Amino acid sequence: MAKSNSKAGSLKSVFALLLLFGPALILIFISTRGCEHKFKELDDYGVIPKFSFTDAKGKVYTNRSFKDKIVIYTTIQPSCPDSCGITIWHLDQLIYQSLRENKKKMGHVKLVSVLTDGAGNPDKRIKDVEFMLKDRVEGFDPSIWIVVTGDAKALYDIKHNGQTLLQEDKKYFGGFGFQELMLLADKSNHLRMVLPGKTESTIRTMRDHMALLEKEYDIKAYKLKKKR
Repeated sequence: MAKSNSKAGSLKSVFALLLLFGPALILIFISTRGCEHKFKELDDYGVIPKFSFTDAKGKVYTNRSFKDKIVIYTTIQPSCPDSCGITIWHLDQLIYQSLRENKKKMGHVKLVSVLTDGAGNPDKRIKDVEFMLKDRVEGFDPSIWIVVTGDAKALYDIKHNGQTLLQEDKKYFGGFGFQELMLLADKSNHLRMVLPGKTESTIRTMRDHMALLEKEYDIKAYKLKKKR
């Protein structure tokens, strides 16, 4: 019972962060006839903060690197998969495998995990983490799931409604709430969704929101085509 209460308390604390982005969590998706659908688009929380990350081969990634890409950002730790800010297995099964199996169609969607030491600080043990992923993730492809090192706090330095994602409390993993969060960025590098990555249900919801964002671009392309 104590373990159950502890888990419930942890999830409650993470969801408190989501109150900052509450309106985006309520989506109305109503199918209609024809190609188009009437639905509430994901809210736009503005441009993702500037960052500079480096992968195992020394390649540098900045905001510009993901122009015209849809990106899901997470953190990852060398202690994974046993002790992580997010649930690696569900991230793999619900999001990564879908991207891998549909690489030709979904090549513009990337999963980027920023390596931290568990206490929110940069960690450079990328090769160790990639070795773990290759061992545990079927068909691990570093061009789809990109592991980088750098200041993750710079990426998560996002404020909304007078609050910040850089909340500190011992109830969060490593004392920092941001290590438990996933960010969804659109092709213009704008933040469109924030969700915790600690449970199957929230990771599944992020996958659904990613699909909704894809649909938004499909509808825009369809409308543009109709005008021609």
